[in-house]
Amino acid sequence: MKTVIACIGAGNMGTALMKGAASSVGGENIGLSDTDKSKARTAARPLGAMVFGTNTEAVKTGQYVFLAVKPQILPSVLAEIAPAVRERIASGDPAVLVSMAAGWSISKIQAIVSGSGMDIPAARAPLASVPVVRIMPNTPALISQGMIALAVSAKFPPSKLAELEKILGGAGLVDRVDEKLMDAVTGLSGSGPAYVCQFIEALADGGVMAGLSRDKALRYAAQTVMGTAAMVLQTGKHPGELKDMVTSPGGTTIQGVAVLERAGFRGTVISAVEAAWKRSAELA
Repeated sequence: MKTVIACIGAGNMGTALMKGAASSVGGENIGLSDTDKSKARTAARPLGAMVFGTNTEAVKTGQYVFLAVKPQILPSVLAEIAPAVRERIASGDPAVLVSMAAGWSISKIQAIVSGSGMDIPAARAPLASVPVVRIMPNTPALISQGMIALAVSAKFPPSKLAELEKILGGAGLVDRVDEKLMDAVTGLSGSGPAYVCQFIEALADGGVMAGLSRDKALRYAAQTVMGTAAMVLQTGKHPGELKDMVTSPGGTTIQGVAVLERAGFRGTVISAVEAAWKRSAELA
């Protein structure tokens, strides 16, 4: 049986992950579902993917069902697909649910789809029998350069985990974390691209102030950030050590560094990550 991936939600992140998945399983084994059918068709077309008529159809078909919807939308989606999830469990072929909704714990998703709150025992499924994966990707996944944190439910089959990591690997780096750290990941790498874009924009503005054209300043700023990030990853050196390599005594760079320090640059960035982390926890 071929691997079939169903993605509920055809937004930027869901589409980015499906683009990466297509490189490992083939677009013909991927299907998308969205309340906006034209949006789903637009996302599916370049992948050669199918479009599901309903979210329930997606769950009945997909071996891996990506829940690529916003946290506030997830409750209604889970309620809609819960009967189909339980049918798959009863048949001995459970679908793996892969959620990227900030603040939504694995146990909370399991409780809803298992029907643990229902009064009719026959309608329920054991919590442990609902395989759930929680991921936190970020927007660089759009160009296969994402950072994707992953946590799995108890008793998750190792073979399925290895296959899922391969699927996600087409969108960037995949790293397993304890679920209790997912809110921290959300504040850092999940929200981080926005902070980095602000920094790139500010660098470019500085270049414009100094006389560079807007397009040239933006290109220099973006390449500088990208190259420096690659240097951190490839050399394994601490960012402070790399910073010291370019801050000559009495030179230009140390003057700029001093300004950033006086303005509380590092403390402000730390506070931004902390604020996003706390907000993610609040969403739970």
